[in-house]
Amino acid sequence: MPRSVGGRSLIDGSAQGALLFADTGLSFWGGVDPSSGEVIDRHHPLSGQRVAGRVLAIPGSRGSCTGSSVMMELISNGHAPAALVLAEADEILSLGVLVAQHFFDRSLPVLCIGQEAFDTLRGVAWARLDGAALGLYSQAPTDDWQPQPGVGQPEPFDDGFALDSRDHELLAGSHGKAAQVAMQIVLRMARLQGARELVDITQAHIDGCIYTGPASLRFAEQLVQWGARVRVPTTLNAISVDQRRWRALGIDPALGEPASALGDAYTAMGARASFTCAPYLLDSAPALGEQVVWAESNAVVYANSVLGARTLKYPDYLDICIALTGRAPLIGCHLQEQRRAQLLIDVPALKELDDSFYPLLGYHVGTRCGSRIPLISGLQQLRPSLDDLKAFGAAFATTSAAPMFHIAGVTPEALNPAHSSDSPEMLPRVSISLQDLYASWMELNSARDTQVRLVSLGNPHFSLTEFARLAELCRGLRRHPDVVLAITCGRAVLEQARAAGHVAVLEAFGATLITDTCWCMLGEPVIPVGVRSLMTNSGKYAHYAPGLVGRSVHFASLGTCVDSACSGATSARPPAWLATCAAEGAEHV
Repeated sequence: MPRSVGGRSLIDGSAQGALLFADTGLSFWGGVDPSSGEVIDRHHPLSGQRVAGRVLAIPGSRGSCTGSSVMMELISNGHAPAALVLAEADEILSLGVLVAQHFFDRSLPVLCIGQEAFDTLRGVAWARLDGAALGLYSQAPTDDWQPQPGVGQPEPFDDGFALDSRDHELLAGSHGKAAQVAMQIVLRMARLQGARELVDITQAHIDGCIYTGPASLRFAEQLVQWGARVRVPTTLNAISVDQRRWRALGIDPALGEPASALGDAYTAMGARASFTCAPYLLDSAPALGEQVVWAESNAVVYANSVLGARTLKYPDYLDICIALTGRAPLIGCHLQEQRRAQLLIDVPALKELDDSFYPLLGYHVGTRCGSRIPLISGLQQLRPSLDDLKAFGAAFATTSAAPMFHIAGVTPEALNPAHSSDSPEMLPRVSISLQDLYASWMELNSARDTQVRLVSLGNPHFSLTEFARLAELCRGLRRHPDVVLAITCGRAVLEQARAAGHVAVLEAFGATLITDTCWCMLGEPVIPVGVRSLMTNSGKYAHYAPGLVGRSVHFASLGTCVDSACSGATSARPPAWLATCAAEGAEHV
């Protein structure tokens, strides 16, 4: 006999299919191929599986805000799951479905059933969703039941939701079709999130300018045709190509042309052609307490944690909808009480660290947090730099669903740790050992050869201080003739580095500099066809590269990356501060 589970319907509809279950969150961007539905996250238990036509059961998403774009693309091209079953309400994946409803008249049901019920799904063969009910079967039923997918319908927005006169004007279409549809999507998401009012925002950073397929371009061009214009200062994330040089880099026009056109569509809406995944390096970076709407996972985490600005981890497309209206749901990290730490993490006392420590620690801490905001203790005396915090936050955002972190004595809302939580001493506590960090080091170091033919730097985009340090390391040296060392950065930072003389040193070394795009979007021929593995100092890219470009990774410090670029090889040994754990691990092999 089938059994039934009830839940909260996030997106209405009905569907059925073979159940594909995992107890690990999944980033759809970098984790699911938008053209086929294959799970390409090689660290995920579902790696190699295809989600198309199946009822996908995961706790929620994690990592990139662009997961909503991938979900929309899958729905548009017919490779989407039949339905989603989640342990926790997920804004990124739900938003992708909402946008597909509004723009492509296609949908799939999304159901949240809570962690306890979710844990009972392991081993279930078949699932059937009907509204808020989930039927579970040991095999496919033989009845003639037919699903009725829900398609989004206009909703009344005057039933107790606090709207001002400008909000009503936007809903009525007084400011144009694009702003009207954007406001409808903002309010549907606000309801899904549990908000009852909106807040004015001062600026936006748009992640939806990443090209994930034809649907992403159709979405943006439709907004332009409807007369879309942003209402607040708006910057753009890295796009999928170096817009000024993609032909010279050998990029296939099948990608270069639509990816460049997508960037043009967003600038046509009034956004600044910043094209950087590190908007916190721009002169427009927000101040402490400023209400903003930023997308791109590392940027969100940095804005909340290091700058002390206030933003949710906004999904792609909700970001531009809010930029077009100037209004965001008053929920989550926009509220002081929702920024409190929920988990205390103790880091062991360590000495003689190199810069690989912070991305490694961020990667590991993210795996321990889930969606909880951590307060990290033990780094006060290390005085991490802004570059260290950038590297930590990017790796943290890769493995965690949390929108921010606190570091005791370091980040602005934890200079006094007591201010980051109502009762820090009462928080659940996790102690991280050197052995834990070594295990994460081994996970990031997926390459087993010692040859190095590509060194990738700048994920997130390089800062001016990183350029200065790299130039110091490379001065008077020359890369191995068989090695490509390439750096991705924003246009503004490149010009600053050029003015400071750093670019001349790096060009003499033989480095390649690429703007507008980032390693998470780059493939062949920038990554040479014959290269089997690559080296990076980015915890984020070390995680994503095996799935995105099919190469294994050597993860190392910046200094080690330069050494390997000169020699064409690496020892693949961990740094000295992890050497004890490496020796102990070898003894047990």
